[in-house]
Formats: sequence, C-alpha cells, structure tokens
Amino acid sequence: MTDRVLLGQPGVAGIVAAVREKVEAVGVFADATPDVPLTDVALAVSVAAEVGADVILAIGGGTVIDLAKIVGVIRCHGGTPRDFYGESKVPGPTMPLVAVPTTSGTGSELTPVSVLTDPDRELKVGVSSVHIVPDFAIVDPELTYSCPATVTAHSGIDAFCHAVESYTARPRAHGPRDPVEQVFLGRNPITDHYALLAAERIARSLPQVVRDGGDKDARADMSYGSMLAGLAFSHAGNAAPHALQYPIGAATHTPHGLGVGLLLPYALDAARDAIGDRLAVLAAACGLDVTGASDAEAADAFLTWLDGLLADIGIPATLADIGVARADLPRFAEMASGVTRLIQNHPGPTDTASLTAILEAAWIGDRTRHVLTQGAEMVTGVARSQAWRTAARPPGRPSEG
Repeated sequence: MTDRVLLGQPGVAGIVAAVREKVEAVGVFADATPDVPLTDVALAVSVAAEVGADVILAIGGGTVIDLAKIVGVIRCHGGTPRDFYGESKVPGPTMPLVAVPTTSGTGSELTPVSVLTDPDRELKVGVSSVHIVPDFAIVDPELTYSCPATVTAHSGIDAFCHAVESYTARPRAHGPRDPVEQVFLGRNPITDHYALLAAERIARSLPQVVRDGGDKDARADMSYGSMLAGLAFSHAGNAAPHALQYPIGAATHTPHGLGVGLLLPYALDAARDAIGDRLAVLAAACGLDVTGASDAEAADAFLTWLDGLLADIGIPATLADIGVARADLPRFAEMASGVTRLIQNHPGPTDTASLTAILEAAWIGDRTRHVLTQGAEMVTGVARSQAWRTAARPPGRPSEG
C-alpha cells in the first residue's frame, strides 16, 4: 500500500519490484489520499481480498500507514470502520503489518492509532487499539530525502507536538486493570524520557531540514525524533491541540500538522499555571539558555521560541489565516470536547468555555496576552529565544544512553 506519487519514485518502485520477485501473489493499492477517507478503505480492502492478502507492506506517510491499519482490521474482523471508532473496539490481532514511513512526523509506524475521515461526521475519527500497532517498522531517513519542504514542515511540527503534548499530558492514577481496555494512559517517567529526547532532536533540526532537505544529519534527527515522539504519545496520549484540530481540519481541509502546530502555543499558554515547570524543562531540552531563570521566565522563553519556530517553518499564526470563521469557534470547541481519549490528557481546564477561549486566542493571535504582563521577564525570554534561533545548530550529538 502506497500512493501514486511515491509509487513513481525509484526507491519505492524498487521496493515493490523486490517484493514481487520474492512473493507469489502481490496486490498494489496506490490510491491512498490524504486523511484516509472511508472510500479509500473500501477500495483497499477489495484489492487485498483479490489477492488473498495475508500481510500488508505500507510505504508512505501517516495517511498510508493509518489506512493499512484499518484495512488489516476489516480484513480480519469484517464489518466497517465505524464498528471500531474509539478506544479498544478491535477484538483481537489483525493482519501482520510492515510499516515503512517516508515522512518524519506521524509516528504511525509504531502507534496504536488510525485516524480516518468519515463523510457523515464533522470531524476526524480515530480507531485506537493495541492490536493495530504495526508488527515491524523500518525507519530509514533516506526515504524522506525527497519529501518537499512544506510536507517536511507540517509532518515535522506534528512530531514536535507529539513530544510536547506527551510531556505535558495530565498524569493519571492507575490501579489493577485489563491492559488493553484503554490505550492512552497519561504521562509517566518513561514517556517523559522519550518525549524530551524527541523534542531535543526535532528542535535542533526541523528549521534546518525545512531550509535544506538534503541535510542528512537533520533528516536522521527528524526520523529518530519522530519515532521517539511516537513512542511517547502511544502511551501518554495527545491532548487539546489534536482534539481541536479534528473539527478544524475537517472544516478547512488544511493539513493535520499545520493545524496542530498552529494550536500548540495557545493550548500550552492556557495551561501554563499547571505546566510551567514542564515548559521550563522543555526550554532547556530545546537548546535555550535558561540557566538561572525561574520557571516562569523559562516557560516564557520556550513559548516565545516556539512562536519563532512556527514562523520560521511557515506555520500560520492564527485560525483566521486558514479561513476559520469566528462564529464557528464555540461549535468546534464543543465537538472537540467529545474527543474524550484526547481531551482528557489536556493539563488545563477542558470545559467548552475554556476550549473556546483557546480557539478565540488562536483566532486573533493573542497567545502573548499572558506573557505581556510579565514585563522584564518577557524581555529576558525574547532575548534568550532570539539568541538561540540565530546561533548555529549546536555541535555534536549528545549521548542518549
């Protein structure tokens, strides 16, 4: 399974040819389209049935891999995708899946999530189950070298959101339970470890790889960082930026990564009273010099740097910029509040009024409403952020042992 653009590239065509040499019966579905519409699922299931498929090789971005996941579910368990919306509705193992990502962003090659577009719903829907984690993942940065700058930016900021949302996710108390009854569990020390490593890699390499897609070190950083972020959010879970993007993305038909990246600073700012210390840690992980700074100062520096990062890679600053009507914001907030598996991870208030306030701030570009009250602390944060952004990429690769 792949898409038409990728199938025409020598690297992917070579993989398909190699498979044909070794496997008796091969079917190729190369009509995957963005956001996994249900029509694609039906077509791909029919191709798999024609050849009696017993394993899926998915080569592509998150769309292709998410499509492969739900095709494996339908092939093994029948029904339609609607039967499996939500968490832990897949009754058992599915077809063996080999996932080969060609972008650095979704982490879908090792996550328990498949995100689909249902024409009967006003927002994207997710199938979440431990049974749809791919059996094998082959993450090769060379397959991302041809990824265009815009796709690199959108997928890369999606990966950064995965890391940050995982690290700032609301923690949960757990007692004895069925290990497959719930997919996302909130943050914990293990997800923190992966999230911070991912944030460090992505922060130092995303602007560079958008400017120069041929930078092999930066491409390797992004592939590795995306994978680490996928490991983090597979367990901790994503939060408000992803939940809010579902109705906004469906309404505006804008790329997923663009939407979550745009929303991230506004959601973090709204929750900063609960996560200021964590934003301070992220500041250090992302290369900002916050030595001697208070948590509030370091959090300000991180949010200011994040605004600069988004601008550097071409992410719009406001929801108005991508065509969202202000009158729709309360409705989008109400819809997002129903995406329980995500919104329960947001560390701040999650009532409809609070979510609407996040969207209002994002619509008018008012993320700085809080930090402007900090006076000298804000100036300190800006200075540190600008100094880091204009410096050369830090030399060396710190050990991750």
